[in-house]
Amino acid sequence: MGEVSRGARALVICPDIRGMAYDLDAESRLREAEGLALAIGIAIEDSFILPVRDVKPNLLFGAGQVENIRIACEQHEAELVVVDGALSPIQQRNLEEKLSRKVIDRTGLILEIFGERAATAEGRLQVELAHLDYQQSRLVRSWTHLERQRGGFGFLGGPGETQIEADRRMIRQRMGRLRKELEQVRKTRGLHRERRERAPWPVVALVGYTNAGKSTLFNRLTGAEVMAEDLLFATLDPTMRAISLPGVEKAILSDTVGFISDLPTQLVAAFRATLEEVTAADIICHVRDISNPSAEAQKAQVLRVLTDLGVIDGEGAQSSIPILEVWNKWDLLTQERAEELEPLVEGSEDIVRVSALTGAGVDELLARLGDILTAKALVQEVSIPASDGRRIAWLHAHGEVLSEEDAGEGPEGPMRRFVVRLNPKEMGQFETL
Repeated sequence: MGEVSRGARALVICPDIRGMAYDLDAESRLREAEGLALAIGIAIEDSFILPVRDVKPNLLFGAGQVENIRIACEQHEAELVVVDGALSPIQQRNLEEKLSRKVIDRTGLILEIFGERAATAEGRLQVELAHLDYQQSRLVRSWTHLERQRGGFGFLGGPGETQIEADRRMIRQRMGRLRKELEQVRKTRGLHRERRERAPWPVVALVGYTNAGKSTLFNRLTGAEVMAEDLLFATLDPTMRAISLPGVEKAILSDTVGFISDLPTQLVAAFRATLEEVTAADIICHVRDISNPSAEAQKAQVLRVLTDLGVIDGEGAQSSIPILEVWNKWDLLTQERAEELEPLVEGSEDIVRVSALTGAGVDELLARLGDILTAKALVQEVSIPASDGRRIAWLHAHGEVLSEEDAGEGPEGPMRRFVVRLNPKEMGQFETL
């Protein structure tokens, strides 16, 4: 058995356990598992769904199924088996012994991707914390003959330079230190957010299922070059850029980590902080891959996460943060499907259809975002010394000046009275000038 690294030949197996409730159907889960494997350069030799009537505590699959997997590995010369489900440490070890190949489960695969993608200090800390949590119960595994060949956290590349210490006590100590460092990073980001709130520019957060096209849309709107590939979890760290909207001089656009069904429990906790930006947003753009057959199931998953974050209160109820659905990849729909969905788009002010790739519909999206942000604007009356050119120019630049007239003499000389439409944040900013 050779080294396992980027380009490793693999079988992808999706167990379909009888009686278990899944968010997606088996075909969709298998496609997603293939996407996860491709995201870190694994070469998929074969993939299939394996029905499991009764879960075997020692192997998950039945003895006959394990033998069939072994034969498939031989036929395809696969050196890696990816199981799209959670394996206990015993199941993982026993499967590796029976198959004489490396076995990685869904949690390990996602952690590997996260380890490769995390770019910021916080992202790396969160990944390492989740990785250590996962590895605590897997210290029995020792593929020490495998050499590390790539980024990530060594599930595929062997022990590598971040080899887990062979002692649980040391792992717990390291986890304690990481949690303290993470807390410090979160405090720092909290200060940055407070500064932005005082600024105060409105924040538009992009959320959505992984691979829905958030980063492509982010790049289209901002001209930035955030990693945007047809890969699951291409973006892991929240990225922010300033954009201009109709009626709004400046807004902050935030691109967040993609959601996924059955996210491993270690990562739900570790990556919750990356979604904190969403709770402080003025608008949430829920970017959906409307061409995906599982679009509705993916939407349900995203709404469940937003409910967990407290953005949505209860089933179907919505908090004070407006949610705009962005139906992306409209250009990939068949004509029949597009005609079917057309009435839903036309009949709703909360849906915009776009193609982030071609730019179609983006102007309408920007206009809708501007409308939502300016809808809160109130008509205000303010008097300013006629000599205060800076504040007068600011009012014309940021608000909609409805009227302007002389207001007599004041302590600082001749005054001008303005009737202007400003939203609460802009009014707060004006008062700090």
